[in-house]
Amino acid sequence: MARPGRNGAVDWLIFAVLLAGVIVSCGPFAWMLATSIKPDAEVFRFPPTLFTTDPQLDNYREIFSAIPFGRAFVNSLVVCIAITLAQLLVCSMAAYAFACLDFRGREPLFLIYLAALMVPPQVTIIPNFILVRSLGWIDTYQGLILPFAFSSFGTFLLRQYFKTIPKELIEAARIDGCAHWQIYLYIVMPLSRAALGALAIFAFVSQWNNFLWPLIVTTRPEMQTVTVALSTLQGQYNTDWPLLMTGSVLAVAPVIAVFILGNRSFIAGLTAGSFGGR
Repeated sequence: MARPGRNGAVDWLIFAVLLAGVIVSCGPFAWMLATSIKPDAEVFRFPPTLFTTDPQLDNYREIFSAIPFGRAFVNSLVVCIAITLAQLLVCSMAAYAFACLDFRGREPLFLIYLAALMVPPQVTIIPNFILVRSLGWIDTYQGLILPFAFSSFGTFLLRQYFKTIPKELIEAARIDGCAHWQIYLYIVMPLSRAALGALAIFAFVSQWNNFLWPLIVTTRPEMQTVTVALSTLQGQYNTDWPLLMTGSVLAVAPVIAVFILGNRSFIAGLTAGSFGGR
């Protein structure tokens, strides 16, 4: 049904444009899934076909023997979950200080935090690598996790959300004798589940897709993440495309699952004042 005051043809046009966008966006994923079950002879067939009459499911077994995909998958899960939990803790504590505490130099210090968002991550790779190497953290979980335990974007996101919490609640808690850690733990955090969920999705997805840093700080196959392990299937002269697409399908599954489970928190965190504030 068309909205009052709007032509129905406009609604159908908007729907058609959005549907076309969905098809274009899902096209590469459909092609990736189809290629993962195609025989080698059909991958480069011309004209290309999306569906195959002879699906090959052996690729989903072979991927675990061709490369240490199972170990890489576990490594990615451990690293992403640890980084997500660390960012939720560190960013929420920093955001609470910037949003709920009054101290001299708070605003200039917060601007310095925001300035870190303008620094490309490639600029800090070499200093971080030198530090990690000097600490002996090459091929270790701490070398993969700790450099990303803090996020300027996460602090900004939570700080803006915390500022939408009524100050009367915090002042009432202070009158009742609550310490700052009690206000943070029992008042601010429960009221900020939407923003925390949005940050968790951001952190998990960005680290799951991280390729450059794991490539630099891992030299042993048993410490590689999924992105690095899949890159070994692509050679200079030959690439096993069905096997590579099979690994890509399995690698995308956790990201899709995380977004499906947390899409409500993700949307609520972005629409309930996360980028607002007072």
